[in-house]
Amino acid sequence: MKKIKTVSEKLTSWRWWLEWAGIFIGDAIMAAGFVFFINPYNIIPGGVYGASIVLHNLFPSIQVGTFGYCFDVPLLIISVLVLGAKLGSRTIAAALATPIIMNTMSTLAYPTQAALEALDPALLCGGRLDMSNHLLLATLMGAVVIGIGCGIVVMSKATTGGSDIVAMIIQKYLKIPFSNGLLIVDGIVVLFGLIVIGFGVGSNEPVGKESCLLSFYSLIAIYVSSRVIARVIAGNKDDKLLFIVSEKPIPELRNYILKDLERSATRIRSKGLYSDGDKEMLFLVIHNKEVPGVKEKIREADPRAFVVVTDAYDTYGEGWKQLPKSGEITPE
Repeated sequence: MKKIKTVSEKLTSWRWWLEWAGIFIGDAIMAAGFVFFINPYNIIPGGVYGASIVLHNLFPSIQVGTFGYCFDVPLLIISVLVLGAKLGSRTIAAALATPIIMNTMSTLAYPTQAALEALDPALLCGGRLDMSNHLLLATLMGAVVIGIGCGIVVMSKATTGGSDIVAMIIQKYLKIPFSNGLLIVDGIVVLFGLIVIGFGVGSNEPVGKESCLLSFYSLIAIYVSSRVIARVIAGNKDDKLLFIVSEKPIPELRNYILKDLERSATRIRSKGLYSDGDKEMLFLVIHNKEVPGVKEKIREADPRAFVVVTDAYDTYGEGWKQLPKSGEITPE
């Protein structure tokens, strides 16, 4: 007898396919950010591909994506041997697909092998994407595009490996927090770029005065891409947490929350420390745009109410996000 799939099973199947598609879409977006906005201008946004851009300057015949393989594959093996990490098929796919996509895009974007080796922006897509005179715009565009792509990959329950693994090793053996470890790794990569590209050490190419300034653009790229990744994963965190304390029940506010906002709240019996009188406190989480309406209702019902409004960094539960599963990646 043929088994009929339930709605839940169908949704799970679709979600599985969408997540896998998200990995390759995210890889493609991230690769585009490097190929069209970062690589041609020797901007070093930290990480594996930042180091790959530096090495490409020393060995122009080897593409940036190929150097990515030289870092990613050993780091994935190290993560298993040193950290005991269990590499999922999605992480392996994401780490291995990005260099292929990047090399393919680069080959198609430049007309000749010489232009490809030089990563000449004047010849990029027939010169239509030459942003040599707009380096800050190129930096911002590249960082945003890379951040969006990487964020999509992470949302698809995968990682691109790379410098994250080095940061985890630093955390394990040097007891340095992961975020600081990642900053150290990116800082070393940027310094490596400054030495090779800024000062021309190991390169036969003449060094211009502006080459040393590329490190500042690199720092901008690192910061912007990290913020974009966090924004893509977590969304716009504009939830607000309200504590409302009143000496009397406020039925008007209760009705407004339940019926108009279609939300709920937690009612907590409390006692004033000075007056020792009974009070009622509401614990309420709402969107930022709903705050003015709630404050107006409070003012109408009890002008003497004590109200605290603060940011709700993350909100989980019914009507909000689901609690993260064990091992699930979070942006910060």
